[in-house]
Amino acid sequence: MARDYKYYSVDSGLRSYLLGKKADSDMGHILENIVFLELLRRGYTVYIGKIDDLEVDFVAKNRDGLKYYQVALTVREEKVLERELRALQKTGDHYPKYLLTLDMDLEADYDGITKINVIDWLLEEK
Repeated sequence: MARDYKYYSVDSGLRSYLLGKKADSDMGHILENIVFLELLRRGYTVYIGKIDDLEVDFVAKNRDGLKYYQVALTVREEKVLERELRALQKTGDHYPKYLLTLDMDLEADYDGITKINVIDWLLEEK
């Protein structure tokens, strides 16, 4: 899996200042930023994963191994769900895979990919 880079901000106020009005309209990126910072807080080294033309939002590594995370505001539309699952399905390994969303549904499992409400995930004791 190739690695790619993205930039995340520790200070959301600075992000808003630099991006102006555009910063407030990109809630998906803000949610990704929150997950990125939480993964770092939990002690992971975090990478962006690339498989062909697909992207895994976060490949999180610590001494226990790898975990994969996709982050989306919602996956209620079938096309969005399929798009978010596709990269995780193509990893070709058996490390844990998670889809974090703001959807308030019960947790779901898609052939080993666990969908979790991101707020519940953030509140987990780790």
